[in-house]
Amino acid sequence: MDPVFNCALFQGIEENDARLMLKCLDVRKRLYPKGSVIFRIGDTTDSLGLLLSGSIHLLKEDLWGSQQIIAHIAPGQIFGEVYACMKEEAFPFRAAAAEDCQILFLNVKRVLTTCTSSCAFHSRLIQNLLFVLASKNLSLNRKIDYLTPKSIRDRVLAYLSDEALRQGQTCIKLPFNRQQLADYLCVERSALSKELSKMRKDGLISYRKNEFRLSGASLHLLPESAGDQKSAGCKNTFQA
Repeated sequence: MDPVFNCALFQGIEENDARLMLKCLDVRKRLYPKGSVIFRIGDTTDSLGLLLSGSIHLLKEDLWGSQQIIAHIAPGQIFGEVYACMKEEAFPFRAAAAEDCQILFLNVKRVLTTCTSSCAFHSRLIQNLLFVLASKNLSLNRKIDYLTPKSIRDRVLAYLSDEALRQGQTCIKLPFNRQQLADYLCVERSALSKELSKMRKDGLISYRKNEFRLSGASLHLLPESAGDQKSAGCKNTFQA
C-alpha cells in the first residue's frame, strides 16, 4: 500500500477510494532536506501537512535564541492542522525537518467540505481527522505531565515511563538525541547529562545514545501481549 494511505487519517478507507478523494483535496507533495524549515514563526497556511517519511520537530524559540522541542512528528502523523483551520492565526513555532522529509499538504477547507464524488468516504476522513486531533490533545496533556515535576529526574522518569508503556517494553528507543531531549523536557543539556549519569549509578537506567533500559521497573503495567519483548530488546544494545 502507498504510504500516503497507511496512516490514521485514511484509516478505514480503501486505497482506490482515497485516491479518488485526493483529486479534490488540492494536495501537494513536497520534499525537504534535513535541517530545512517547513514553517517559520509568523507564517500562515491553509493546508495541513501529512508526513510520509522522515521526521519533523516543532520548535518554540524566544528572542534570545533559546528553544525547546514542543513536538516530534513521525511518519503518518499530521501537523499544522489547527493553524490551517484558523487561517489568520500565525504559527507561534518553527517546523523543521529533523531528517530528510516527504510531506503531503492537504487544503483543510477541501478536507472539511464534503464533495459529491466521494462524500461517503469523505465523511470517514473527517471522522479520522477528529480522532487524530483528540489523540494529539492527549499527547499535549502528557507533555504537561512531564513538565510539571520540578526536578530533572522526575521529568525524565515520567517521560521514560510513558515511552515504555507506549512501546510495550522496558528497553526503548527515543526519537531524540541528548540535546533534543533536553529541549523537549525544558532543561539544560549539561544538567540532563549529569542527572542521567546519576540515575545510571543509582541503578534506575542504562543507556547508549538514544536507547534506554529501565532497570527495576515494574512490568505489571506493560501490556501482556508484549511478552518477551519487555526485555528482549536489551540483549543486543546493552551487551557487555
